[in-house]
Amino acid sequence: MREGPDIARIAALVADPARSTMLIALMDGRALTATELAGLGGITKQTASSHLAKLVDGEVLMVEAQGRHRYFRLAGPNVASLLEALMVFSSDAAPPLRTGPRDPALRKARICYDHLAGEVGVRLYKQMLADEWLANDLTVTSYGREKLAEIDLDIDSLPPGNRPLCRACLDWSERRQHLAGRLGKAILDHLIARSWARRVPASRIINFTSEGERILHGWLP
Repeated sequence: MREGPDIARIAALVADPARSTMLIALMDGRALTATELAGLGGITKQTASSHLAKLVDGEVLMVEAQGRHRYFRLAGPNVASLLEALMVFSSDAAPPLRTGPRDPALRKARICYDHLAGEVGVRLYKQMLADEWLANDLTVTSYGREKLAEIDLDIDSLPPGNRPLCRACLDWSERRQHLAGRLGKAILDHLIARSWARRVPASRIINFTSEGERILHGWLP
């Protein structure tokens, strides 16, 4: 009798080239239609629909109906973490070794499902640990609360949820960890809401404004 998680089932769902291409396209947190995903995967809409049905059935994707359209998105942050880790592993396994994307803007700062990744995300997480904003168990310290308050972010005001407040996520390009969880999402949302950063349409790139760069350098000296 098999015991424990069925890793083979999930691995088989992700392993197909067309399915993996569609899954990676959803890594920026957007919801896309079967037609859009078919175009990205280089397959027909009928074939894409078959793949998407399997991914929904396997709880890798979720689908939302709005009017006549059905939109597909990743089932949750755990799926995004799995894909990010697989991208790291795939880069390791395929010489010549080059970690992450070639685009400098994508390497500098990008969205990973709903939190900040890339050089900026890794730098933030590294400093949070080094300066003890976070304790070893990733709880926010009193000093961490003070630092977050410097940019007017109050963690007590964050909406509750089943996700942990702080979680480490392995970064595709930097091969180090960045901050995920509800706080990781809140920081990125806050940067965008303050117009210190913005998402590039139809891309995972996060661009910082000149004011955002100045504030970031002051906050992370």
